[in-house]
This record gives sequence, structure tokens and C-alpha cells, in this order.
Amino acid sequence: MASENFIDFVKIFFRSGNGGAGSAHLMRTAQDPKAGPDGGDGGKGGDVILKGNRNLWTLLHLRYTKHIFAEDGGNGQANQCFGKNGNDAVVEVPLGTILRDSETGDFLGEVLEDGEELIVLKGGRGGQGNVHFKSATRQTPRFAQPGETGTEGWLALELKILADVGLVGFPNAGKSTLISVLSNAKPKIADYPFTTLKPNLGMVAYRDFHSFVIADIPGIIEGASEGKGLGLRFLRHIERNAVLLFLVPCISENIKKEYKILLTELQTFNPELADKKRILAITKCDLLPDDDIKKLKTKVPTDIPVLFISSHAQKNLTQLKDVIWQALNS
Repeated sequence: MASENFIDFVKIFFRSGNGGAGSAHLMRTAQDPKAGPDGGDGGKGGDVILKGNRNLWTLLHLRYTKHIFAEDGGNGQANQCFGKNGNDAVVEVPLGTILRDSETGDFLGEVLEDGEELIVLKGGRGGQGNVHFKSATRQTPRFAQPGETGTEGWLALELKILADVGLVGFPNAGKSTLISVLSNAKPKIADYPFTTLKPNLGMVAYRDFHSFVIADIPGIIEGASEGKGLGLRFLRHIERNAVLLFLVPCISENIKKEYKILLTELQTFNPELADKKRILAITKCDLLPDDDIKKLKTKVPTDIPVLFISSHAQKNLTQLKDVIWQALNS
């Protein structure tokens, strides 16, 4: 899917349905012209519901949707006939969608499973017909309840990608090339920074028909947690990854320093990211001779699993998948 088709935030005006009014009808027949009240209840207004769909991975289908209204409930009728309940407005969203108040940013709920439903706004209750207000002292009530008004407001839908592995690295670290080799994803690849402007997802096939999902996040720069570069907008997608795969090119001036900067940016954005399992892959190892690679092995962090890989040369990619799988299932 083209990168410009990735939409992870939309703001929509939602309105649930109004409840139908109860009927104040008085029954009259040829045999009994004063048979009494027989007004039915009004129908319930429709709810606004978010429903998880595992076949969606972006909010693109809602990009130009500004208003979503549920149906109003029908009014009650004579002969104690109830009004029709209004149809719900069901909005299908990708897994990982969060609902927030558009003004305060308050968390209102999230959808994480396929088929899971989250009621955004409840429809108004239908009013009771006049038959409910009949008593020994008031045998012909000529009134009924109006329907309850539905609720409305601007709400924000925010997508956090659900992936097993998140790629973390500076621009042009080889993230897009790696995901294109490991999976069926086809991200834009070029020899300049910030080639990736939107997250990409790929399904990686593993041994014995297993698989895991990997996410390529746009490159992080120093200060991303403070709003610099593109990183801040996409850092939230890393929050739901089980394993973080850090990528640092072998031609980096200081591998330890680069890894430390990346880790610091993540921890500044969300301290809980420090508790996630981490793997460090030294990329583009086809650019250096074997002797230089051996020297680099003494200049890498010692508190994290480290692999030296090359996406172009297909070097150590099987071992990388083994280490990832072990981290996911340990």
C-alpha cells in the first residue's frame, strides 16, 4: 500500500440516535368508544459503535468522513405497538484503534481484538406510552413520555500499530530494506534520509509455518521525544511492540553512542519502553571487510543481543529471525 494511504488519526463528529416518543393514543371502538389508553412505547435510538476488523490496518476509509449519525428510534403507535429501534452506526476500525476526547485528549476506550465492539455513544431511550400512566384515579392519561435525546460530540480516533517487532533507528539505517527482505512489504527505499514517511507492516514467515509481524517506523532523530523531526508523531506506534529491534549501520562513527541516543529518546517519550525486550542489529555489513567487522565486535553494547547483518547480502538474517522468535516466546 502506498505510504500516503497510511492514516493513523481522524477527527469525526458522532451522534447517537434520539429515542422515539411514546404514544398518547386513546383507544376507541364501536363497542367501547372509551376503551382507554393504548399508546405504545417509543423505540430506542441507535448507538455509535466501533468494531475491530483485522483486515484493516489504517484509518484511510474514514479520512473524508466528518459526520457519523446513528438512526433515531421510531415513535410508539396505537394498540400498544412499540416504535422501531434505531439502527446502530457501526464503524469498522483496525485493531489498535484508540478513542479519545478531541478537546481534552482523554482516553475513552480502545479496540484490540477482531470483532470487538466499543460503544462510543449510547442512543437515547424511547419514551413510555400513556398506557404506563393509567391508574385508578387517572384512567385516561392524555400524555406520554418524549424520547430521550441522543448524545453527540467531536471525538478522535488514533491508531497505534499492533506488531510483534518494531524497527528503531536513525534515518537511512536500513530499516525499510530489512523489512522488504524479511517480509512481503514493499516500502519505498532510497539512499537518502527520511525515505520512510509512514509506518510499514510486514508479515515474516518463520520455521514450521510460524510467523510474526514487523513494523518499520519512520526514522528517529535526536530530540524526537521533544517533537523534533518525524519521530514524535510515530513513536506511539512502538508502544505496542513486544520486541524492539534497534538498527545501527556498521559505518556509524560510534555504535554505542547511536544506540544510547535511540534508547534515551524512547525512554523519554515513554519510560515503560525501557522494559521491552531489545535486540541490536548492526546493518550494512556488506560494506566492510571481515577484518573490520571483527574489530567492531569489541565496540558494541554488551547488555543486549547483537547481530551483524546485511540485508543486501542476506547475511545472518536467519539467525536474526531465530533471536527475534526466541525473544517473542521467552
